[in-house]
Amino acid sequence: MQRGVAGEVVGKSGFQIMLGEKRKIRSNLTFWRTKAVPHVTQHSIKEKTESPKGQHNSDMSQHITNEMVLKDISDKQVLALDVFSLAIKALVTHLLDIMEKRGTDVAMKDILWVLTVPAIWSDAAKQFMRRSAEKAGIPECNLKIALEPEAASIHCQYLPTKKLIGAEKQGFTMTEPGTKYMVVDLGGGTADITVHKKLSNGGLEELKHATGNDCGGTSVDGYFFQILTQIIGGPTIKIFQNEDPEGYLDLFREFEVVKRTIHPSKTGKVNLSIPYVSLNEKCKTHLGEALPDVLALSPFKDNISFRGDKMRIDMELMKNIFKPTIDSIISLMQSVLESDGLIDVLQILLVGGFSECVLIQDAIKMKFPNKRVIIPEGAGLSVLKGAVLFGHRPLYIESRKMKRKKEYCGKVFGKLVTINETVPEGSTINRSYQATGTTTKTDRFSFFISTDEDPKYTDEDSCSHLGTLTIPLSDPCEGRRPLTAQFHFGGTEIALTATEVISGITYEANFNLI
Repeated sequence: MQRGVAGEVVGKSGFQIMLGEKRKIRSNLTFWRTKAVPHVTQHSIKEKTESPKGQHNSDMSQHITNEMVLKDISDKQVLALDVFSLAIKALVTHLLDIMEKRGTDVAMKDILWVLTVPAIWSDAAKQFMRRSAEKAGIPECNLKIALEPEAASIHCQYLPTKKLIGAEKQGFTMTEPGTKYMVVDLGGGTADITVHKKLSNGGLEELKHATGNDCGGTSVDGYFFQILTQIIGGPTIKIFQNEDPEGYLDLFREFEVVKRTIHPSKTGKVNLSIPYVSLNEKCKTHLGEALPDVLALSPFKDNISFRGDKMRIDMELMKNIFKPTIDSIISLMQSVLESDGLIDVLQILLVGGFSECVLIQDAIKMKFPNKRVIIPEGAGLSVLKGAVLFGHRPLYIESRKMKRKKEYCGKVFGKLVTINETVPEGSTINRSYQATGTTTKTDRFSFFISTDEDPKYTDEDSCSHLGTLTIPLSDPCEGRRPLTAQFHFGGTEIALTATEVISGITYEANFNLI
């Protein structure tokens, strides 16, 4: 990992990917950046056009495939792999351009690239991101996948106490061996929650596998979208999206800025700049009335008003928009803290851009008055800075809890690892298999996962297909041949080495999860 541009950390900024009329990807990208928006909420992806809340940003929890498509607000489709690879390529190109302008003699092969993903994402989603990065030009051997709450936790281990808000009081022990603390990573799309323990050798142990949901910052946008829908109606919103996509995006960019200013002690009204002319025109054309008259017929006539190009929202209504998301986050935290062996967790580390919201901070402190809540300065950059540290020391997290069991089977389950089993970094599990009689140069095995403690068969409701393992064979023949497989667990991704017993030839086997 190069240090040519060390010392400068750039926050998140948005960009637009230009697509050709025939939906082919152009080589050029158009960036937009504004000083008024130092952080732009990250938007995750979803195969469907709209989530239940009507928004176009969700998680990677659905079935992931290479052919998965995205739809923009006008329902135009493009391969998700193309979109993600172009987004990553934009970041790569931007960094390389900066280093070239500064005279830094660094080649692509000299850089270790660290790509962060939510810890609650599936192995298939991680593999999808890896393929996107490789398509963007990052060499496979120069790429590491880091889990976001882990990266943030590592970063906070290096921070001085004065840069950890809430750590200045007596009794702060997060960096002392034996201390257990909860990590709550609140990003744009997801909330990731896990529990770490500080070890005597300076590393960290995961005590609870990551849990979470799509209750990040953009879920608040979803409830604001619901309010707009109740005012002017879903069909009019759709027309607005199709006919004025820039105005629609500007509206939610403005909402992103405003929602960061909401404070529990604030009263009065919130002023939100809106594309008034465009919205008013759509209401007149399709509803037969001006926007203020449409508002007067809605359930929000007493809570919202218009003045010029400003939408004025009562502060209490604005706070209520946050409430479902905050309740979901607290519910997730409570379920983790009630797990076996975690009753004595007394410190909560809040990281991620959405954790900077004072409404969330106050709600968590009120719900858990006996816990110490710690927020690093610049919490929105904790993952980014921690990813750099992870790149230098990828074994900082020394063991992880397994989310599910993973097994190979033909209807019958044979466990490799069990739910909540602690697996040290670098752990290996050996298994013996028989390659089927084949005249091809590869053999394939299917792997399954289960949410049950003790599944019996792969066709049970709790079981689902994880992916396929392809093992190359030296000399194709019709006879069966013995193989030994060495599974490498404990890292952020699954790896496997296969050996033909008779020939002694060893291969790096290929997992296909998408």
